[in-house]
Amino acid sequence: MSGVRSVLAFDFGASGGRAIRAVYDPDSEALTTEEIHRFENIPVEADGTLYWNFDELLTHIRTGLTKAGRVDSLSVDTWGVDFGLLDRDGKLIGSPVHYRDRRTEGVAAQVVETIGAEALYRRTGNQFLDLNTLFQLFALKRDRPDLYEKTAKILFMPDLFHYMLGGRAVSEVTIASTSQALNPETRRWDEATCAALGLDVGKFAPVIDSGAVVGEIDGIKIIAGAGHDTQCAVAAIPTDRSDVAFLSCGTWSVLGTELSEPILTKESLLSDFSNEIGANGKINYLQNIIGLWLIQESRREWRRQGHNYSYSDLEALAADAEPFRSFIDPGAPEFLPPGDMPGRIRDFCLRTNQALPETPGQVARCIYESLALRYRAGLERMAKVTGKTFSALHLIGGGTQSKILCRLTADCCELPVIAGPVEATALGNILIQLTTLGAFPTIDAGRAVVGKAETIVRYEPRPSSDWRVAYEKMKRSFQ
Repeated sequence: MSGVRSVLAFDFGASGGRAIRAVYDPDSEALTTEEIHRFENIPVEADGTLYWNFDELLTHIRTGLTKAGRVDSLSVDTWGVDFGLLDRDGKLIGSPVHYRDRRTEGVAAQVVETIGAEALYRRTGNQFLDLNTLFQLFALKRDRPDLYEKTAKILFMPDLFHYMLGGRAVSEVTIASTSQALNPETRRWDEATCAALGLDVGKFAPVIDSGAVVGEIDGIKIIAGAGHDTQCAVAAIPTDRSDVAFLSCGTWSVLGTELSEPILTKESLLSDFSNEIGANGKINYLQNIIGLWLIQESRREWRRQGHNYSYSDLEALAADAEPFRSFIDPGAPEFLPPGDMPGRIRDFCLRTNQALPETPGQVARCIYESLALRYRAGLERMAKVTGKTFSALHLIGGGTQSKILCRLTADCCELPVIAGPVEATALGNILIQLTTLGAFPTIDAGRAVVGKAETIVRYEPRPSSDWRVAYEKMKRSFQ
């Protein structure tokens, strides 16, 4: 039993988090996991600014540590782009601001006008989204210069959690690559970009490789695995093929494929793709798309109205609703903030001269079909830019539990959808830790263990003229 390893994965999403304890026995190649703590991640608003409740989240990490007992290591993964500010004494300056805060509205366009779209993309390789770290920092320096000057170090969320537990102040490369400030070729902070905006590149912590040991707490190694949850999820995809696409589906949908080198061309820029760095050192070429946030926020609105639908209830209602009644553009900016999502969807359909989705089933059907159509559009763009022909779409994460989404995506995209694992993010976090501890020679070797241990469901496509007509209509209307 001397080769047995136990690790603790903290997986934070935009709406909740959990602690998962895993044990791996190399003799039997058995990987067992147990969720030992689960909690909500609810932002707080103060003086018109939306923050993460960092102190509460850190308390949940300590609770998870207590419940886990003795483990060899721990690692935290989170969503991308957000960060905390440390002063010169290494103390956190307030709670980190939420990426959905309105401080960055229109900032991306302002920065692009200053630097130039092609120059900025060639240096940083990220899709231009107002919420990106670079644009948040530009807004911070513009609106709160006193706070910016007080800042000695900027730490991304997973690095900040590790630091607060006793780790070094570092920037793990996968989470750093979500920032719009890292050069994907040199894998260093891009000084020219920061200088053009009057930002001090020295405020960023040094970049380190995924899987590095950055500290220790009570004899437990603190491993900076893949800090970005998407890269954890990709690390757990049970395949060694290069001709597949992936769709990490949860609150956000992240559609992409693995590449050996970044693509920094004008065509790539205009197609809205990011070049992020994976835990295995490859480029994850991807798009960020609003995902099941549309369903989650609609469900919250119906609950406020007194209708407590479960996700399975909404799937059943959507399955019974009329197909191809109306569509939305999931990337439209009005769908990003919290609020009355069904009302916004009806407003969009009214503005685009479509039948209004009135019932919860019609709204849910509209969302699921619109996501499937958006995935097809992303796959077509990705195939064109990369030159790849995709043999399958690996759908990973919480979205794999939505049978209707998996089925509609397979039919719309005319590709096999291989759904699973559900817990891809946590499993990737675990695999990276186990690789650091020597249980696997490489992350890719650990993927085979996931394929054996997890339930994987394959959805064969059922192409139809109805989907093709809907797709052409969507392209004419929204692209």
